[in-house]
Amino acid sequence: MARGLDHIVVAVRDLDAAAAAYSALGFTVTPENRHPWGTANRLVQLDGFFIELLSIADASRIPEPIGKTFSFGAFNRDFLSKREGASMLVLESRDAAADRESFLKAGLDVFEPFSFERVANLPDGSTVQVAFDLTHVRDPLAPDIGFFTCHNRFPENFWKEAFQTHSNGAQRIDSVHLCASDPSDHHEFLGAFTGLREMRATSLGLTLETPRGTISVLTPMACQALFDVAVSNVTVGPFPQIAAIEVGCAGLDQRKIVPGDSLFGVTVILNPLK
Repeated sequence: MARGLDHIVVAVRDLDAAAAAYSALGFTVTPENRHPWGTANRLVQLDGFFIELLSIADASRIPEPIGKTFSFGAFNRDFLSKREGASMLVLESRDAAADRESFLKAGLDVFEPFSFERVANLPDGSTVQVAFDLTHVRDPLAPDIGFFTCHNRFPENFWKEAFQTHSNGAQRIDSVHLCASDPSDHHEFLGAFTGLREMRATSLGLTLETPRGTISVLTPMACQALFDVAVSNVTVGPFPQIAAIEVGCAGLDQRKIVPGDSLFGVTVILNPLK
């Protein structure tokens, strides 16, 4: 079964500064939430997809990875020791056990199952409980990107209209773009991860059309050509990495590109909604 985009994690050192930058672009940003393993987040919710702005709130609470146990906090802590930017690509899940079985069958490197609950802060100041089942996998050719599927057990508590209403008209995720020296190196992993049997290969890279949004893997020169900014403004650090996202916005007259060097390492492209 094909899996659509669920969210990306954007690791930042100053959570409030990142939230202010996204607010300045016209996004509604949720109040701060805390994880029991020492990280904090603020979210930008779209239609079934969200951007998770994430920082380290209490490093003393971060568990170290042991064997096949994945440590979300440690991964993002180590990522931030190198740079800020999009650290993780997450796909939707309808059944975490089925995801795990599918990934193992495909020969992917799969971590132990992980589930958690946390309190979510709502616009009116009240709180609700949310819970998620995560299935982490590893692409050995992309060690600086975390990959997992996310099963949301209480979507009615998580998704809120007030959080999904943005002054810039943002409604949906159009694309997530990865930048890699050789995009073709990643076709087998991404095919198994997304559950897609078909993808498009061009001179620019790979394109996978998921049920919610497109994933592309582009060469550095393709990033430069498509985003109309210097590669240094799109990506900093080793390849492959998550370089940019495109968001469809109602009421927008023309495309707007905000380069990653002014937005915590991720280029954000606002597209007129078609």
